[in-house]
Amino acid sequence: MKSVRTATCRCGQLIVTCTGEPVRISVCHCYDCQKRSGSAFAFQAFFPSDAVTMAGEHKAYVHVSDSGGMADFCFCPICGASLWFQRHQARDRVGIPVGNFSDKDFPAPRFSIYENRKHAWVEIVGEAIEHDR
Repeated sequence: MKSVRTATCRCGQLIVTCTGEPVRISVCHCYDCQKRSGSAFAFQAFFPSDAVTMAGEHKAYVHVSDSGGMADFCFCPICGASLWFQRHQARDRVGIPVGNFSDKDFPAPRFSIYENRKHAWVEIVGEAIEHDR
């Protein structure tokens, strides 16, 4: 039986349901992700697009990164919570900020990327984590 995880915005009107396990779980220290998350890094899980369904009203913001890649960032127009994003060059995956699952037992990240922009006091530890400096 496949696992089902549900992510919601703060007000609950926007819902994302994910079937199966994430294909990638990562933390990112790039400046775009810091701004997106409002924190020192972002923690997100990627699921195959065909394993994700969305329900509720949302708005999208299209962003061009400093490397030239484009992504759609989708958020709730009522409470403003960012609920998912999708890179134009990787439409086969949907990224969801892990905090939206409200699951303290969500699996740990396997990747820590853009560590050259990581805050000096942040340490991402674990033997199974790949580090991209």
